[in-house]
Amino acid sequence: MVHGIPGSRKLQEGDIVSVDCGVEMNGYFGDHAFTFEVGDCDEEATKLLRVTLESLYKGIEQATHGNKMGDVAYAIQSHNESHGFGVVRDLVGHGIGKSLHEDPSVPNFGRKGKGERLREGMTLAIEPMITVGTWRVKTLDDGWTICTADGSLAAHFEHDIVVREGKAEILSTFDYIAELSQKYEKIIYHG
Repeated sequence: MVHGIPGSRKLQEGDIVSVDCGVEMNGYFGDHAFTFEVGDCDEEATKLLRVTLESLYKGIEQATHGNKMGDVAYAIQSHNESHGFGVVRDLVGHGIGKSLHEDPSVPNFGRKGKGERLREGMTLAIEPMITVGTWRVKTLDDGWTICTADGSLAAHFEHDIVVREGKAEILSTFDYIAELSQKYEKIIYHG
């Protein structure tokens, strides 16, 4: 799911791989993730990626001034669970700015109208981590790599946003990915 350490295993046709990158520039951090298909994937993997990416944008739609954190979380959770997918609870999004991980936590599960009120100018990293199976995760013996507890597929997408009145401002971009593959272009540009 996340934090995998490179090894000798080679990616094969049909695999999916998440790439999550952070960067510091001029004293501020950015954090960004996309899950890629390696060649042609089966229908289940393709659906997982599509639904997870859709849920990212559904969460972003709720990240507006005056809404609550639970509105964002519920939008992500309800979309994924309506498609039969698990929503990871042990890993969440976060505030971002002069540190990579800041308060508040941005869960992908929750109840509408609950949690911290969102305010104009808050910067958040929204990052659904969704599974085909259980939402439970485990850490491997290397102490770093996190996988699904049942070995099922997982997808992870992330954007950095600024909470605004009416509509969140997306700070990161998937434009370069859309240029290479039209598969997710409609979701990327239309949420």
